[in-house]
Amino acid sequence: MFEALKKKLASWIGTSKKEKKKEKSKKNPKVNKKKGKEKKNKASRKESPIKIIKRIEEEKKIPEKNIIEKIEVEEIIEKEEIKEQEITEEPKKEGFFSKLFKKFSSAKITKEIFNEIFQELEIILLENNVALEVVEKIRENLSKSLIGTEIKRAEIEDKITESLKNSILDVLIEPDNLIEKIKNKKDGPFVILFFGINGSGKTTSIAKIAHKLKKAGISCIMAAADTFRAASIEQLQTHGKNLNVEVISKAYGSDPASVAFDAIQQAKKQHAKAVLIDTAGRMYTKQNLMREMEKIVRISKPDLKIFVGESITGNDATEQAKTFNETAGIDGIILSKADVDDKAGTILSVSYVTKKPIYYLGIGQNYDDLQDFKKSEVLKHLGL
Repeated sequence: MFEALKKKLASWIGTSKKEKKKEKSKKNPKVNKKKGKEKKNKASRKESPIKIIKRIEEEKKIPEKNIIEKIEVEEIIEKEEIKEQEITEEPKKEGFFSKLFKKFSSAKITKEIFNEIFQELEIILLENNVALEVVEKIRENLSKSLIGTEIKRAEIEDKITESLKNSILDVLIEPDNLIEKIKNKKDGPFVILFFGINGSGKTTSIAKIAHKLKKAGISCIMAAADTFRAASIEQLQTHGKNLNVEVISKAYGSDPASVAFDAIQQAKKQHAKAVLIDTAGRMYTKQNLMREMEKIVRISKPDLKIFVGESITGNDATEQAKTFNETAGIDGIILSKADVDDKAGTILSVSYVTKKPIYYLGIGQNYDDLQDFKKSEVLKHLGL
């Protein structure tokens, strides 16, 4: 995401003396002129002008006078082109910070300089699906750390990049360890309720968590409480068969809350440590969402309510998370398809907007492709 900003910073700071010399030698027409003369001298040593004229005369039978005139005209044109090139050649523009620090080895970043820097950054953030309120938060954090600080010329890029990293880290929320939370619950199974729209990867994410729990030695049961979408129950049952995890289900059209209740009772009988409840992923109006989600929450009394959204949908995922949070109250987030998200704006936005942590990032279709959310890994993902 931030490669364009880095290039802009480099252009502001200006090129080094060595780079300038190289560019000067490449673009200097006088140097090119000398090289051209050297080539002509070599050619003249190989064959004299009289021989050239005679050879051309013999081959094309052109009068000697015309050939001499032609050679003279070409030399005049060449000289005029060189002169024109020297006149039109523009001097290399100095970088923004090169002008600023021409007389000083260090200087303070003023509000005006900061605004110019952030203008470029703001465009990059918005183009990469970062929510406007997150952009404003980053601006606020950056201005506090940069405005009024004295920075040496050689340290400008590093200082701005470091301040940007800290601003992003302040926006992101890192979760508690889910495995430890489940293990530490003493009374009954740890119940997790999952929300999300169709196609967000919700059911697959539930299966990935079941796989993760099994690897950690935690027994679990899955509940197919999405009794609305066609084939949703069969999809979860297929995952259950693959993972050797029991799935509690009822007929399509059944009350989702009753499915959740039966799964929790079964977990208590078998002393299973966790219950993972899938819910309908259809697009709701707020009123319908509240009514159905409220009942499931009241019956299942979940320890954790997780929203599952697609990382690649950008601001759509952020708006969906806000809706579910306002109506059902989410506790955390899973973002699927993070491996194909080249913008990463959703990662920055969804957590800050909902004030909830991101627990996992989906990075593929296999059961092991569920990555623990770490702030440091996000910085790498963002190119910082």
